[in-house]
Amino acid sequence: MLRHLTVRREALFAMLGLAIAWQIASLFFPPYLFPPLPAIGAALAKIFGSWELVGNAGATALRILAGLAGAFLFGTLFAVAMAKSRKANDYLFPILHFNQGIPALSWVVISIIWFKTIEFRIWFIIVATTVPAFTFQVLDAYRSISKDLHEMALSFRPSRYDMFRTVVLPTVVPGILTAWKVNIGNGSRVVVVAELVGATGGVGYQLLQMQQLFDLAGALAWTLLLVLFVLGTQQIITLIENRLLRYRAQSERGL
Repeated sequence: MLRHLTVRREALFAMLGLAIAWQIASLFFPPYLFPPLPAIGAALAKIFGSWELVGNAGATALRILAGLAGAFLFGTLFAVAMAKSRKANDYLFPILHFNQGIPALSWVVISIIWFKTIEFRIWFIIVATTVPAFTFQVLDAYRSISKDLHEMALSFRPSRYDMFRTVVLPTVVPGILTAWKVNIGNGSRVVVVAELVGATGGVGYQLLQMQQLFDLAGALAWTLLLVLFVLGTQQIITLIENRLLRYRAQSERGL
């Protein structure tokens, strides 16, 4: 608990220092380059004061979660196939490895050409860009199962369900939760790119509007909102991790 409080205090001081540095810079540069903190706060209040703007933020959040849920489903299926079959691993690994090199913007262009529905385009882009990370992280978690532990468990002649519940699940859960914490950030970056060029609503679309109005305070307010969503979701995952892995030492759990 003391370690957590120390980390949070240091993080608070770091963010406070960044805010003070920004405010000092706003005194020496024009507002369109470094808008003062009150202007950013006013832009943030304007977002929360409009149901339409809040709806845009909510749409982005739902798109991220839906895309990551799809990527996790496909990634888990691919990981299981690669773990159980050497041929599946040999075929899927180069495809997923190749996919990691494709920029998110390329997937945006491809999805606009392939699909008519905006929501399906964005969902497809998030899935295509994050499924390799989910696959490899779930696969690594599965392969980290101790051979000695596995053989010892087999000596008790467990059923498949008991083996999954007592050996496989406790081993892969930390890796899965880490994958979610990493990919929630990746998904947020990808969805903004997708909305920027292929949507009529959401945080990315609003950022495009701010860019056209040369309103940096508004752009920073939307960015801050997205960052808060990512940090809040990661904190929820950490709480779930601490709950599920409470039998492990504190140092082995997420912060």
